[in-house]
Amino acid sequence: MLTVEAREEVWPLREPFRISRGSRTEAQVIIVTVRTGAHTGRGECVPIARYNQTTDSVLAQIESIKAEKSLDRYVLQKLLPAGAARNGFDCALWDLEAKVSGKRVWELANVPIVPEVETSFTISLDMPEKMATAAKAAARSPILKLKLGGDSSDLARVEAVREAAPAARLLIDANESWSAEHYGQISPALRQLGVEVIEQPFPADSDAVLETLDHLVPVCADESCHTTADLPRLKNRYEMINVKLDKTGGLTEALRLCQRARESGFKLLIGCMACTSLGIAPARLLASTAKYVDLDGPLLLLRDRDNGLNYQKAKVALPRGELWG
Repeated sequence: MLTVEAREEVWPLREPFRISRGSRTEAQVIIVTVRTGAHTGRGECVPIARYNQTTDSVLAQIESIKAEKSLDRYVLQKLLPAGAARNGFDCALWDLEAKVSGKRVWELANVPIVPEVETSFTISLDMPEKMATAAKAAARSPILKLKLGGDSSDLARVEAVREAAPAARLLIDANESWSAEHYGQISPALRQLGVEVIEQPFPADSDAVLETLDHLVPVCADESCHTTADLPRLKNRYEMINVKLDKTGGLTEALRLCQRARESGFKLLIGCMACTSLGIAPARLLASTAKYVDLDGPLLLLRDRDNGLNYQKAKVALPRGELWG
């Protein structure tokens, strides 16, 4: 008999974190715990306001199905839509399966694994000089991901960071804040500054314009790509997709999405929300074959949970069994 519990946790951030849609000072996560006999599995998810999710709505979704009989990962895909609630539940079931079988999740999923991957570190949206200061403070991070806002200071932000961190590789994330005019004005300069990826420049419901624009820098879909079903319409708009478990609704669909995306010619960026190592651990399994890894969520926190992932000079190790999987 499977028993299910879910609760909210709040984790303070080191610094206020700002993107084009707003700012936050803490990470609000949901922990899902599943038990059978002597074995326990855990998963973590982050309600996303962009998709009309709150901690209450996610907890209500989990509560609505926890009494279901014969509940497993495959049934779960039918009971809950892609999103945070299914992610927390799905990852908890993977963890439980690993504990019961005595195997690690990557063995169960039969996915290639490397001992370490290199993650980018995110620089929050701010005035150019403050982003430059943040970039200097992140000198140990060889890849920086810059949050931009779609305003007249965007280019100055990238220029300031480039001057402060001349050797860093740069990715940028507009979080749907750009217009086509802004894209056309800024893209040539971004290429000259060595920017490697532009993530989600336009709103997800207005990204068809990408089919008409030159891609001087490869473009990555984030808000425009949640599950495998999204891939066909993205084909002529993006070169890359950002896979986040809180969008796919867990590791089960994320594994499918990664495989189908590669088959369709997309490169992969494995991303995350602001969360603890428990939320990052399942995504870490996807990172071995990705073009870019953006799994810095725990680095944004004032503190991480016990048995957290080991981050050394931007290298992320595999999760320990005490944490997850």
